[in-house]
Amino acid sequence: MNAVEIEEAVSMLAEQPFEADAFPYAFLEAFGNKATTIKRLKSGATNKSDVGGVLQRGNIHIKTCDEGEVATTLDALRESPSTAKQKARFILATDGSDFQAEDLEGGDTIACDFSDFSNYFGFFLELAGISTVRQIKENAFDIKATSRLNRLYVELLKDNPEWGTEARRHEMNHFMARLIFCFFAEDTDIFNGSGLFTATVEQMSDRDSSNTHEIIAEIFRAMDTKIEDRAAGNFRPWANQFPLVNGGLFSGSLEAPRFSKIARSYLLHVGNLDWTKINPDIFGSMIQAVADDEERGALGMHYTSVPNILKVLNPLFLDDLRAKLEEAEDNSRKLLNLRNRIARIRVFDPACGSGNFLVIAYKEMRAIEAEINLRRGERERRTNIPLTNFRGIELRDFSAEVARLALIIAEYQCDVRYRGQKEALAEFLPLEKANWITCGNALRLDWLSICPPTGKGVKHRTEDFFETPLDQAEIDFKNEGGETYICGNPPYKGGTEQNSEQKSDMASVFSDVTSTWKSLDYISGWFYKFALYSRATDSACAFVSTNSICQGEQVARLWPLILNDILAINFAHTSFKWKNLAAHNAGVTVVIIGLSRDNSSSRKIYAIDSDGSPSCRVVDNINAYLIGQKNVTVKALSNPISEISEITIGSKPVDGGFLTLDVHEKDLIESSNKDSIRFIRPYYGSAEYIKGSSRYCIWVLDDDLEDARNIPLIEERFKLVEEFRSKSKKALTRSDASRPHRFQQVRQTGGETTLIIPAVSSERRPYLPIGLLPDGSILSNSAFGLYDAPLWHMSLVASKMHLVWVSTVCGQLETRIRYSNTLGWNTFPVPKLTESNKAELTQCSENILLARESHFPNNIADLYDPEKMPHDLRKAHERNDEVLERIYIGRRFKNDTERLEKLFELYTKMTGGKQ
Repeated sequence: MNAVEIEEAVSMLAEQPFEADAFPYAFLEAFGNKATTIKRLKSGATNKSDVGGVLQRGNIHIKTCDEGEVATTLDALRESPSTAKQKARFILATDGSDFQAEDLEGGDTIACDFSDFSNYFGFFLELAGISTVRQIKENAFDIKATSRLNRLYVELLKDNPEWGTEARRHEMNHFMARLIFCFFAEDTDIFNGSGLFTATVEQMSDRDSSNTHEIIAEIFRAMDTKIEDRAAGNFRPWANQFPLVNGGLFSGSLEAPRFSKIARSYLLHVGNLDWTKINPDIFGSMIQAVADDEERGALGMHYTSVPNILKVLNPLFLDDLRAKLEEAEDNSRKLLNLRNRIARIRVFDPACGSGNFLVIAYKEMRAIEAEINLRRGERERRTNIPLTNFRGIELRDFSAEVARLALIIAEYQCDVRYRGQKEALAEFLPLEKANWITCGNALRLDWLSICPPTGKGVKHRTEDFFETPLDQAEIDFKNEGGETYICGNPPYKGGTEQNSEQKSDMASVFSDVTSTWKSLDYISGWFYKFALYSRATDSACAFVSTNSICQGEQVARLWPLILNDILAINFAHTSFKWKNLAAHNAGVTVVIIGLSRDNSSSRKIYAIDSDGSPSCRVVDNINAYLIGQKNVTVKALSNPISEISEITIGSKPVDGGFLTLDVHEKDLIESSNKDSIRFIRPYYGSAEYIKGSSRYCIWVLDDDLEDARNIPLIEERFKLVEEFRSKSKKALTRSDASRPHRFQQVRQTGGETTLIIPAVSSERRPYLPIGLLPDGSILSNSAFGLYDAPLWHMSLVASKMHLVWVSTVCGQLETRIRYSNTLGWNTFPVPKLTESNKAELTQCSENILLARESHFPNNIADLYDPEKMPHDLRKAHERNDEVLERIYIGRRFKNDTERLEKLFELYTKMTGGKQ
C-alpha cells in the first residue's frame, strides 16, 4: 500500500463504529498487514502482548480499554516488559472516545479524540515500512487531500470517459487545477467568505447532481470576467460573489464534466478539508500522479524531502546568500545591495515536475528577503522577487500546471507570513497572465530560449497551458542583470532502460559530439545541455543524478565533453539514498553534482562518514569520480601498476555444455568407470561459488587424452563437443573441433591454488566476495582467478579499499558491482609492501577463511548478507581493513571519500598522471 491508500483506509476506519475487540486488527490491516498476518495475530501465534492487547513484534503494541482508562493503559503499555523485549516502535491505547499513542523511538506523542485519529496517520507510516520525514508526520494534510482528489478524479472519469481520452485529458487536468485553486482560495479568504466555493456548489446544485457541472461552469465563468463587465453577462447572483481571478487559470473552455451523486459527495468532502494547511512543496509532488494513469498506483511516493532539495540549493547559491546576510549585519546599504541581488536571481529547473525545487528556492529566498526587510525596518514591504524569475520545463502538461499553481500558492503564503493577511489579499488578485513554466521536452528545447542571457528576450514559443493571451515568447525577466542557477532532479534511465523516444532525445543531444552516447545514462543529456548553456552565459548548475555517471566507462565517455578550462565541478555530494514515500523503499543511490565557471580553488565535497555523521571537505579540485584530486580518467591496463600478481578470467569451454556436468551426470560417469574420477573436477563460476552449489567439468590434459578416450561416457561427450564446434559459424571454434577434450580458452593447468573473484556481485554485500577454491578446481569464465598467488592477495581484494575502487572505476551492471581485472585490479594502487606487511595481511586472510569455515554450511550469499553477517566474520574483515589502511596512511580512513582520495593520489603518482 502507498501512503495515499493507507490514508484512505485509516479514514474509513475512523468513520466506522468503534468495536474494542476488532479495532487493533482493523488498525493493522489499514497499514497494509495481510490477512494471513492478521489471522496469526488473532490466533495468538504471533501476538506477544502481556497485557491483554495486541503486540506485533518490531511494530506496535495496541490495547483498547474501558472509558476513561486511556492514559493509564498507555502507561501500562510503556512499562510492559514485552513492549521492550519485542522491540515495539509504537504504543497505542484507545477507549473509542479518546486516542493516545507514542513513538517510543522518536519520543513523539498523539492525544486526540478518536474521531480525529485519522488526521495523524502520518505518525504511523513506519508501520507500513514507509520511512517518512517530519513535514509529513506533523502535517499529513497533503496526502489526505491527494487521496480525496484521486477519488474524485477517478469517479469523474468513470462518468465522463471521453474526458479521459488523449483529446480531452488536457481539459480534464485543467479542470482539476481550477478546483485546487478554488479549494485553497475559499479557505484563505482570497474569496470573500470562508468555504464560499464548496458552500455555493452544495447549496445551488441539485442533490441528484444533475446540474452540478453547470453550477461549477458558471462560477468559473465569473472568475474569468471583470466585475464591470458582468452586467452584460447575465450572471446569477450567487456567481457574482466570486472575484475576478483570470490569470489564464479560468480562460478558455469553461465546460465542466458531469457529476454523479458519488462524485458530487467527493467534491464536497474535498472542499470541506482545511486547505490552509497545504504545503505546495509537498502537495505538488503527489497531486501530479493523480492525472497520470501509469503513476496513479504510486500516489504519494514522489515526495522529495526539503532537506534533500536543500542539499542541492544550499551549496548552489543559498549558502552564499545567507553568508552575505550574516556579513551585512545591520548595515542598511549592504542589506539593500543584497536585496537587490536576490531580486535579480533566476532559478531554472529544466525537469521541474510539479515544481518542488522552484518552490523551495522561492520560499528560502523570501525568508532571506524578509530578514533583510526586518533589519531595515521595512517589514511590510512588498517583495522584490518576481515569480517569473523561477523558470521550468516539464514534459507532462498537468505537472507543468501544478508547478505554476504551487508557486502561486507559495507566493501568497509567503506574503501572509512576512507581510500579513491584509496586504497579501490586497495584491493577490487578479493573477498575472504570464506563464513561466514551459511544457515541453527539455532535451529538445533550446534552454537559452527559455531562460535567456541577461538583456535578451525569450524567443521560444510554446502552447501556453494556462491559455493566457500572453505567449511565453513575450515574457522577459524582471530585474535584469542577475545570476542564473539551474537545478533539479532530471529523470534517470540507464542506456538499456531508455525507450525509443528517449534514445532519440539522446541522439539529438550527443550524436554530433560523440559516437558512444548510446551507453550514457539519460540524465547525461541534462549535464551536457548545461555545458552548452554555460558557454553563452555565466551560470551554475546542480543536479541530482544516479552515481553511475561518475563510475566506470561513463566517466571517460561523458565528462571530457563537460569539464574543461572554463567549467568545473565546484561541489558534490557523494553517494547517498534519495528516498521517497514508497513502502519498504530503500531509495535509489544518487550523487549531487554542482558545476560552475568559478575557477576558485575552494571546492566542497559533502559525504556521510562511516559513523553516519555528515562531513564537508574543502579541496582544490573535484574530478569526475567526485574525488578531491586532479582530473584523471582511469583506463584499462594490461598489467598491474602495483607489485601484485595478475588476475585473469577463468577458462572458457565453448563446448555446447558437453564438458560440464551436474551432480547426477558426474555420478553416472564415475559409477561406469572408476578411472574417470581423475578426469572430473569441481567447476566454479560466480554463481556456484556465491550460492555454494555443486557443478563439475571434464578436465583432460593432452598427455592423458588416450586414457580418457578409453572411458566410453567421456569419449561420447568428446564426440558431441567435436560435432558442436564443427558446426559453429566462427572459424576459431571450428578449428578447435579437433581438440574436443580441451576448453577452448585454457587459463590453468588444474593443479594450481586458486583464489576466485566473481565477475558480478550484489552491491548490498559489504565486501567483494573472494575465496580459496578446493585443490584441483577449475574456474569458469564467469569469474576471475588468482593462480598460485600468495594468500595476502585475498586481503587486498576483500578490503573496503578495493571495494570502493572497483565500485568507482569499474561501474555497475544494473545495480550490481561489475569486476574487471584490467580496469579494477591492474589499476588498483597498492603501496610497496614489506615482508612484515605481507605476513600480517596473510594472517588476516586466514582469519577470514576460518571465520567462514566456522559457519559451514552457510554459503557466501548467506554469510555476506548485510543484515545477517556473523559477528566474528565481520570482525575479521574489520581487522583486515584496519591492517591494510594503516599501511596506506597509518590509521583508519574516515569514509569512502577519503579512501578514494588516497587511492587516486597514488594512482596519479604511479601512472605519472598519464591515464
